[in-house]
Amino acid sequence: MVSEATTATLAGVSVTASFPFYLYGAWIVIDSETVTWSVLLRHLKFIVVGLALTTVPVVGWMAPRLMDQFGGLAVLHAVLGLQAYAMLAFALTGIVRIFQAKHAANLYRDPDRDVDLDDLHENMSAWRGRLRIGVFGYVLFWIGAYLIGVVRYVQLHL
Repeated sequence: MVSEATTATLAGVSVTASFPFYLYGAWIVIDSETVTWSVLLRHLKFIVVGLALTTVPVVGWMAPRLMDQFGGLAVLHAVLGLQAYAMLAFALTGIVRIFQAKHAANLYRDPDRDVDLDDLHENMSAWRGRLRIGVFGYVLFWIGAYLIGVVRYVQLHL
């Protein structure tokens, strides 16, 4: 059977490897003048890989072991990680609505239309705010959970 230190190392490598996917996925959207359907799909491919590299170790290895280690940094690590996912869920409430409005206006297939996004729906600015707050919060809490995870790894396995 694989040792706990080996499993912890593999989980740490997987979570560490997710960060460049998040950064590159964000860069794809930031670097685009117009977010077309192909840009959105390319962005999502990298973000989904990053989420998978983080979520699989969390669900498959970290979460089942939490109750055995409940205390101190383990609790802080879990709280920060859960808060990161809560912020992601909050961002999704904006992403879904923005997607629906842009899809209804055909802005993914025909991006050259001269339309202000805020004119697409009366709540667009609120949805975009949710998206920004959610993504910023996810990254902030993800980094916090990651750093605590590194400290815990050093304490427990090195």
